[in-house]
Amino acid sequence: MQSEIFKALEKTRLLVGDKKESHYSRCGRTDKGVSAVGQVIALYLRSNLKETCEKNEDSRKMVFKEQYEGEIDYVRVLNRALPDDIRVFGWCPVPLGFNARFSCLGREYYYLFWGENLNLLAMESAGRKFVGEHDFRNFCKMDALNVHNYRRKVTSFAISPCDVRFDENQLWAIKIKGSAFLWHQVRCMVAVLFLIGQGHESPDVIDALLDTDRIPRKPQYSMAPEIPLVLQSCEFEGLNFTCSSDSGQALRMHLANECQNYHLEAAIFHEALQSCSPIEKDQRSLDNGTVKKKSSHVPLMSRPTEPSYEERRAKLNTRRKD
Repeated sequence: MQSEIFKALEKTRLLVGDKKESHYSRCGRTDKGVSAVGQVIALYLRSNLKETCEKNEDSRKMVFKEQYEGEIDYVRVLNRALPDDIRVFGWCPVPLGFNARFSCLGREYYYLFWGENLNLLAMESAGRKFVGEHDFRNFCKMDALNVHNYRRKVTSFAISPCDVRFDENQLWAIKIKGSAFLWHQVRCMVAVLFLIGQGHESPDVIDALLDTDRIPRKPQYSMAPEIPLVLQSCEFEGLNFTCSSDSGQALRMHLANECQNYHLEAAIFHEALQSCSPIEKDQRSLDNGTVKKKSSHVPLMSRPTEPSYEERRAKLNTRRKD
């Protein structure tokens, strides 16, 4: 996303200087394949308005004459230059020194999933154990070189149904709010919740993994897939994003059109699915005539573990000495 935004900024000549001079910052880091509908970025852009500084307690606060009248319609200009799957929803001026990452008060992530064959009550009971301030080193991809504090605060957790069904299968959303998150933290949390929902693990495994004195090394397990993860919103104090009525209408029309296109694609796949012959439950595989066995689950507490933070740091220090 970042590269496409800067291409659009250069194309529209909104950028002030080069990328480094723009003081670019973003609120949430999203992995490849992860979506965001509430991402916030900050940077210097050209403006039609003059600025003055009020002489008050915060001398850095910018006050714009006549508010936004006559200002560049950033939403309209940028959305015309961006790819169809990237859109600007609004903009607002911020004080000097504002940083989209460090000025953020909280972030909310959604993780979408189909609820079939999952014990949602067990998942929700386990998920509530995340609420509060904990050491999440067993629920992230550890970056021992740059990150030394793995305590993070989760402020709320919920599992809610979405307004989408496929046949008899209901789409659900895990909703997690927190002040900040570690690398891959949400995907690791969801992966363990799925093991609980499938009946492979007890909700008590969350307590065990959060007790880093008892479990200092993360058991090896795969993260949840990236595609269903969405950065839903970012919270700031005193920011009021604006969008002109014309740009807002164009934005809604574009998003509605994209939704219709994806529904059409889904309908085509559904037609193909309906055309397939039903598969009997006891149908044997064609290659060897035997029923495929399900892989047995190895409990998390019995799995091989990754190096602890202290072990990683010791290895890094050894490399530096060499």
